[in-house]
This record gives sequence, C-alpha cells and structure tokens, in this order.
Amino acid sequence: MQKSVSDNIIITEHLFLIMEALSYGRPYKDIHHTDISNINTSLIHMDNATRIIIHIDMDAFFAAVEIRDDPSLKGKPLIIGMLPHERGVVSTCNYEARAYGVHSAMSIKTAFHLCPNGIYMHPNIAKYINVSHQIHAIWDQYTDLIEHVSLDEGYLDVTHSVHLFGGAKRIALEIKRKTLAETGLTCSVGIGYSMMSAKLASEEKKPDGLYVISNPKALKRLIADRDVRSIHGIGEKTAEALKRIGICTVREMEQNQDIVIQMMGQNGVQLLALADGTDNRLVSSFSEPKSIGKEHTFQHDVQDFIYLQEVLHLIAHELSYEIQLRELSCRTVTLKITYSDMRQITRSTSGETLYRSGDIFNAASSMLQKIERRWVRLIGISLSGLTKSRQMSFIDNHKASIDDTLFSIQRRYGRQSIQTGSELHARKQVDGD
Repeated sequence: MQKSVSDNIIITEHLFLIMEALSYGRPYKDIHHTDISNINTSLIHMDNATRIIIHIDMDAFFAAVEIRDDPSLKGKPLIIGMLPHERGVVSTCNYEARAYGVHSAMSIKTAFHLCPNGIYMHPNIAKYINVSHQIHAIWDQYTDLIEHVSLDEGYLDVTHSVHLFGGAKRIALEIKRKTLAETGLTCSVGIGYSMMSAKLASEEKKPDGLYVISNPKALKRLIADRDVRSIHGIGEKTAEALKRIGICTVREMEQNQDIVIQMMGQNGVQLLALADGTDNRLVSSFSEPKSIGKEHTFQHDVQDFIYLQEVLHLIAHELSYEIQLRELSCRTVTLKITYSDMRQITRSTSGETLYRSGDIFNAASSMLQKIERRWVRLIGISLSGLTKSRQMSFIDNHKASIDDTLFSIQRRYGRQSIQTGSELHARKQVDGD
C-alpha cells in the first residue's frame, strides 16, 4: 500500500525525534511527546530546490526592554520616542498603546491626542544595542546566512543547516526559548520558502507567535483578500495610486494585471510576481546600505541660516564618521528641509566620490544657500551612491592623511575624543542656543 504524504511526514518527524534523542543520549520515549502538534510540519518535505527562510521580529522591542527593566510599566501604554511637549515621532510603542491607535512613525502630538494617559520616554539606544547583540548571538548558532534588517529584526537562511537541528520549526522554537531565557523578551517567528513569505508568517501571530507559509499556494490563499500593502515593495504612495483606479486588494491586482503593468511598467511585473508567490531575493549577510542620512528636528522653528549651517556642519561630521567606519564614500549628497508649514523639499548634487566632512558640508551648504528663506522645522543630509572606491588627487591625498589620522583616533578612543576647530565652533554655536 502506498503511503500518503501525511504518513511520510509522521515517519520523517519520528526519525528526527530518534536522531535528536540519540544525539543527547536520551531514550526516544523521553521526547516522543514533544508538543509540536499545533505547528504545520510540511516544511520537512520541501525538496532540495526550495529554500527555508526564517524571519524573526522582536515584539515591540524598545518598549519591551523598558518594561523588562521596570516591571511597574507592564500593562500600561508605553510610547518610546519624543516627549509630548517635544517635536518628533514615535519610535515604537507597546501593544497597550497600539490599542489606542498609536503606531511607529506617528507624530508625537497625534500620539498624545490619542493616548493622553500613556507613559512617554526617550529611547535608550545604547541599552537596546547591547540587547540586540545578545539576540544576534543566538541567531548565529544556526546559520551564517543572516541579513540584519534592524536591531531587532532579521532573516535567517537555514536551507543548508536545517538538517543539523531537526527541522525549521525546531530551530524557531529554540530561538524563541533561548531569546526569552537570555533576554527576558519574546519574539515572533515566521518560516517560509522565501523572504516575503517568512516576513508575512512572522506577522501573522504577533506577539510571541510562530507561523509557517510553506509554498506559494499557501501564501496566495493567505493574502488574496488583504490590502495590496501586504506585498513587499508596495508602500503608502503606491497603494494610494492603485486605490485611485479601484485596486485595493491582492486579488484585485491579479484580476487587473494588464492595468497594473500599464501603470507601473517593469515594477508592476515584479509586484505581480510577488503577489503570485514568486520572490527570488536572496538573504544577504553583507549587503551595504543604499543611503545613509541624519536629520535634526528643531524644538522651535529656525530662520537663522547661519545657525542652520552650523547644524549642517555637525551632521556632516557625523555622516563622515559613519561612512568611514563602513569604508565607504558617496557620489550624491542630498539636503532635506521641512518648513514650518510641513512642506518638504529636497535638493541633490552628484559628482566625484566624497567622504570627508568638509566636502559633505560644502555640498549641503551650497544647496542651502539656494533655497527659499523661510522658517525651518527640520534639516538633514543623506548620502547615496555609496561605493568602496575613492578618487583622490595629490592634494586630496594630503588632506586624506590628516582626516585618516583624526578618524583613527576617534575610532579608537571615541567619536568625541578629538574634534576639528570648525566642529568645536559649530557645536558651541548650537549648544549655546
């Protein structure tokens, strides 16, 4: 009699249990009743051509760390970001705050309007980085193919290591167990055959969830009647554009493929492929950022353009230090301005590669001189066209030797250990206000 797929799954799972028992020197009967009945086991039967991707996302990470360190905050709406009387946005919030409609990237003023009785606090980034190192160390135990999306989120490609640990679900359960034991925090884990399916799976049972999307058919069934923003690469603007032509759900996208392609071209073709369950992106352990930027929101609007230049000076120094840490330079410098009426403008200039703070500042300052002189709420610089190569003349090499010496000292003894005269002057002007 021919065995069914479900019979094969059971047999394979028992073999894994036996192998695990032998590896730990325990009798099989001791672990035979491990509770995995509520988890889909179909991933065990993925063929050799199918990848196995795990996506991990910590639950309300910043807020969860603060609640762990101060249990009196538990059960109360907690908003991490700016304080209610300050300008800025919500970095993250716990699930109690989300019940009021608060979410990440929301204006802090709007958040306070929705949740006036919430607890508001500034983020403690240094503390979160330390916890992040603990979390990443746990992930490193299962594969070396890890793409870190942020401090608390990442993709693990376990295709070639899954057999060492008894299956993808065992890896997921172990990561959840170790994370809770070593950090006191919970995470949501998704297992999929692609990056998009793993990401969607991790979102499905938040918080502290575990979910599997084992094939394109399962993914399509899950998202067919959901908003088009379920698809990787569709943001707010694209979703609004699709909505204007009557396409709101993934199913409606697939029913109107010609219209989507006519409207969006090759990008539309790629999005339709994702909607159909095809995602060939690879987990990359060494991906470089496409851009690096920093911005500053003023607590009171500013119209003094000399003062704005001093702020640009400090931002340029910070960005120069950051790209040198990555051994990068940039081809494009972009100035970002938000006026007091919330109107935003950007100005960009491109040319030879830059990495020194003075060159970055000169490019941004030159663009600042050409914009409309109005009250400014926010100013920032972003660097793009990042590359490992640097173009230098003889004079550039002389300047670079000085800059490299300063950078070496800062890298060894800290960012503030030595500063140029121009940076000290800028900081004095800014701090004096």
